[in-house]
Amino acid sequence: MNLSLLLETLISNWEIIALFFLIALLYASVGFGGGSSYLAVLALTSLTFTHFRAVALLCNIVVVSGGTYIYIKNKLFNWKKIIPLVLISVPMAFLGGYLKISQTLFFILLGITLLIAAILMWTSKYISKKADISNFKNSITKDVSYGGGIGFISGMVGIGGGVFLAPLLHLTKWDVPKRIAATSSFFILVNSIAGLGGQYLNPNFSIKPTITIILMFTVLIGGQIGSRLSVKFITPIKLKKGTAILIAFVAIRILWKYLM
Repeated sequence: MNLSLLLETLISNWEIIALFFLIALLYASVGFGGGSSYLAVLALTSLTFTHFRAVALLCNIVVVSGGTYIYIKNKLFNWKKIIPLVLISVPMAFLGGYLKISQTLFFILLGITLLIAAILMWTSKYISKKADISNFKNSITKDVSYGGGIGFISGMVGIGGGVFLAPLLHLTKWDVPKRIAATSSFFILVNSIAGLGGQYLNPNFSIKPTITIILMFTVLIGGQIGSRLSVKFITPIKLKKGTAILIAFVAIRILWKYLM
C-alpha cells in the first residue's frame, strides 16, 4: 500500500475513522456490530452507495467475529434455537445483497430502515430488564420467518440485522438477555458474510481498498476493546437513546432528499 496515499486517506477521513472506532467499541460492548450506525455515517460522505454497503458489512464482520468467539467460549449458544433463525436468513441475505437496485431506491430503503432502527432503539428497554425464564416462547415457523425477512432487508441495505432481531427476540421472550445477545452476534456475522457475498457477485460491486482497510482495522481495535470492557461512563440505555437520535436525524435527512 502506498504510504503517501495511506497518510492522505488518514488525514482526510480522520472524523469518519474516529466515529467508526467509537461505534465499534460501544456496539461490541452490548453484542452488536454497528452496521446501522456505520451506514448513517457513510451516508453523509461522498462515497458511492455500492461502496459503503460493502464497507458496513465488512466492518460488521470484523466486530462481531470477536464477540461471537467470546460467546462460543462461554457456551452461550443454543444451536437448536439458532439454526431456524439463520436457515433462511443466510440465503435471503445473499439474495438481497445480489439484487441490483438503483441509488434512489437504495437510499429510500436505507432511510426507512434507519428510521425503524432508531425507533426500536429509542423505545426498547430490553438491555436493562431481566427475562423470566418461565415465560420463554419458541416457534420454529416464526423463527424461520423472522430470520428470512430480516436477512433479506439486511442484505439489500448492508447491515447484519441485529438491530431488528434483538428487540424482536426480547419482545417475544425468546431467551435470556445474554443468549439473545450471543444469538444476535452470530446472526449478524453469518448474514453480513452472506450479504457481502451477494454484493460481490453483483456486476455493480465496487470498493476502495485503502479507506476500507483502514476502517476495518479501526473497528477491529474498537471491537476488541468493546468486547472485553463494559461501558462504565455511559449506560446502555443512554447509549441507545443517543444513537437513536443520530440515526433518526440521518434517516430523515436521507428521506427528505430522495422523497421530496
